[in-house]
Amino acid sequence: MTRRLAPLVAVAAFALPTALHAHEGRALAPHDVWSAWTWEPAQVALLAVAAALYALGTRALWRRAGTGAGVTRGEAAAFALGWVALFVALVSPVHAMGEVLLTAHMAQHELLMAVAAPLLVLGRPLVPALWAVPQPVRRTAGALSKRPAVSRSWAWLTRPGPATAVHAVALWAWHVPALYSAALRSEALHALQHASFFGTGLLFWWAVLGHRARKANAGVGVFALFVTMLHTGALGALLAVADAPWYPAYIRTAGAWGLTALEDQQLAGLVMWVPAGLSYLVAALWLFTCWLSESGRRAEAREATGARVMEVRG
Repeated sequence: MTRRLAPLVAVAAFALPTALHAHEGRALAPHDVWSAWTWEPAQVALLAVAAALYALGTRALWRRAGTGAGVTRGEAAAFALGWVALFVALVSPVHAMGEVLLTAHMAQHELLMAVAAPLLVLGRPLVPALWAVPQPVRRTAGALSKRPAVSRSWAWLTRPGPATAVHAVALWAWHVPALYSAALRSEALHALQHASFFGTGLLFWWAVLGHRARKANAGVGVFALFVTMLHTGALGALLAVADAPWYPAYIRTAGAWGLTALEDQQLAGLVMWVPAGLSYLVAALWLFTCWLSESGRRAEAREATGARVMEVRG
């Protein structure tokens, strides 16, 4: 139950604040950057609630069963780092800079998809969150997750293949110039774009790095990470080598930052191509290492079992 609902809680806690934020005001200038924090009340409140639920639930778990029970120190650290990445993406000046520079906007998207999402998945947020809410709420969540339509749909969506495809479609569709430009003009579409990136990112990372996925589908997860690294790198490369700007909105704002719109786009492409690509590569190497370790443990267990059988027969 907890494994199926964790990403849903994360989406509700973190994608919704993005949807509530409005992109308003004049174009940001370089001399105003350090004052351009986005203290949107509902957004900050939901981030605070998510942090409080995790902290309270973890404390309750550790008090009941000892430090590291239910949620390890490493998982708690992963959640904390993921939360900080979300804070930087949604509240820090990175958010405001994204309105005037494609490079900053790309960095914001990668913070949501390739940094915050995997760290939050590794933090197993629903385990402590359920311990922080009253028991009737836990029972209701459990009953909902056991409904056939919910359980079957979630089981299919969290397979590496479908999750990778859904994330890829969201990523490529929103970078089509007409749709991306429409999102820059519409607050609702802009919010939907961010929610799509983060929500499908959570889905993808849950399918490859979730607690069950790491044990059952590690090899498939490595392949899914490799495929995602290739297609995101290809999109970044297309942006980086283009000979004309794809998104006209940045033509009037990039100049204040000492860049042409094309130079800004090329830098944005490099952000997606190299640093973001490295996150998938690092995750694949780590997952492959875990896979080898698990295979080694299973082989040792089989050998030990075989040795005991031989002793009994002898």
